[in-house]
Amino acid sequence: MAKNFLFTSESVTEGHPDKVCDQISDAILDEFLSKYPQARVAAETTVTTGMALVCGEISADCYVDIPATVRSTIKQIGYNGVNGGGFDYKTCAVLTSIDEQSCDIAGGVNKAFETRSDNADTAEAETSDIGAGDQGIMFGYACDETPELMPLPISLAHRLAYRLAQIRKECKVDYLRPDGKSQVTVEYVEGKPARIHTVLISTQHDPEINGECDNHKVQDIIKADMQKWVIDYVFANEAIKPDGDTKILINPSGRFVVGGPQGDAGLTGRKIIVDTYGGYSRHGGGAFSGKDPTKVDRSAAYAARWVAKNIVAAGLAQKCEIELAYAIGVAEPISVLVDTFGTGKVLDDDLTALVEKNFDLRPAAIIKQFDLRGLPAKNGGKFYQLLAAYGHMGRSDIAVPWEDVSKAAELKSQACSLCG
Repeated sequence: MAKNFLFTSESVTEGHPDKVCDQISDAILDEFLSKYPQARVAAETTVTTGMALVCGEISADCYVDIPATVRSTIKQIGYNGVNGGGFDYKTCAVLTSIDEQSCDIAGGVNKAFETRSDNADTAEAETSDIGAGDQGIMFGYACDETPELMPLPISLAHRLAYRLAQIRKECKVDYLRPDGKSQVTVEYVEGKPARIHTVLISTQHDPEINGECDNHKVQDIIKADMQKWVIDYVFANEAIKPDGDTKILINPSGRFVVGGPQGDAGLTGRKIIVDTYGGYSRHGGGAFSGKDPTKVDRSAAYAARWVAKNIVAAGLAQKCEIELAYAIGVAEPISVLVDTFGTGKVLDDDLTALVEKNFDLRPAAIIKQFDLRGLPAKNGGKFYQLLAAYGHMGRSDIAVPWEDVSKAAELKSQACSLCG
């Protein structure tokens, strides 16, 4: 990447139709894992005007009222029929089409196809270790641009979207509807964030505001409120703020009344870049929401973020990307790759060796390390749903185990020994 460039990331509010689906899928996952931590869940959701459909594969020795979970989630998001909008938790149709997990997949996941050769004493125990729930590649990333070690564009975009939803729920701005988007363009100079180039907010709203029906006047009110309540609030304590040349775009289409599932059909897993690093780092392609922890699309992506963040927190690199690859039914990763983009204090090959030595990246070990099966019950029945909006990485508003950097000091000590 060039040293001087513009980079843009977007986020969306929880009322965006795709995010509605992500939250429904993860709310269903929370319900199953709270009652039966060993449940196998792959819940996919689609929504459109007046309808929500849940389909997929679920294997569990418990019952969950899926339609009630769907309606409760839609209500929490804010589609309650008060402002119309073609989608209402009380009246929308809820359809389900659920099957059990394929026995062919379950066979490889329940018992890994290989044993570890590095410890014969534990070989018998390791054969019962779960295998990866699918083949695939996962990426984790961290950089020193923000306190949470995330790229600045996606960090700001999430904060803007979160604030937009917050002022709606707290009735600070009473004409807002649940759907909305944010986007931030950051200008980089010599590879470092230097200024805010563009801030964009699109928010769904009532057709009439304060008795005013003229759309030009309506949009003027929205622009003033978004500047005051969202943009100024988010950037108040930022080192880099919008300046006189920053482009501020509010509802650039000129009107945003029809939105949510009425405006666009939604689908689980269609906002994976919003879920991770805003495009600043690569993504393996697998979505997160609705998947239980045996699916390495989810659990290994969390582990890769954990590894990358500890490397950056240790001061061993300014930016770090981890790639993991898995084969279905096999516990050990097929490959592990560390790339510090030339910012590493030690060779990337040495960092890769440190990662393989210090991090157990088998699915069962990741699940145990993060307690991925137990988190919903420990958090009052809701954990994964909270991740399904405003990003799975870099969260500081909820306790997320893969954001822990307690291994950083050990990594730094071992890296120093490599340097002599």
